[in-house]
Amino acid sequence: MLLKNSRKRSGAALVEMAVILPVVTLLFFGLIIGGMGIFRYQEVANLAREGARYAAVHGTQYALENPGKTAATPQDIFNNAISPQTVCLDPNKLTYSVTWNSKNSPVTATNDYEKPTGNTVTVTVTYQWIPEWFLVGPITLSSTSTMPMSY
Repeated sequence: MLLKNSRKRSGAALVEMAVILPVVTLLFFGLIIGGMGIFRYQEVANLAREGARYAAVHGTQYALENPGKTAATPQDIFNNAISPQTVCLDPNKLTYSVTWNSKNSPVTATNDYEKPTGNTVTVTVTYQWIPEWFLVGPITLSSTSTMPMSY
């Protein structure tokens, strides 16, 4: 039984849904694409760590102790540590740089033999990501990893 002062609201739920559904859908897909961006950034950070680790253990000391092997060059680091790990990233949008603070060996000899200077290697990996909805331009994801030369 209807009360005398109550009005029928047929179609009100449909109008409310027509207003709210596009907003909720946009937020939902934005959340998914944001999660994909975070995943890609984690991949870039992992590539930088793996490249730095490979460079740290394949220095001049490695070449001296393993006859016939050479110390790692930036191209070796890319081919052996970074490139095999690029599972979900487009390799054409990936750039890298490798720098050593002094040279490609664990320590630098100084006049003070009691305080040798340790060398480090820095690997920076950069990726140009274009989000799946193309609502924004390319986003640059970059990560740098620095490790001491240990071998």
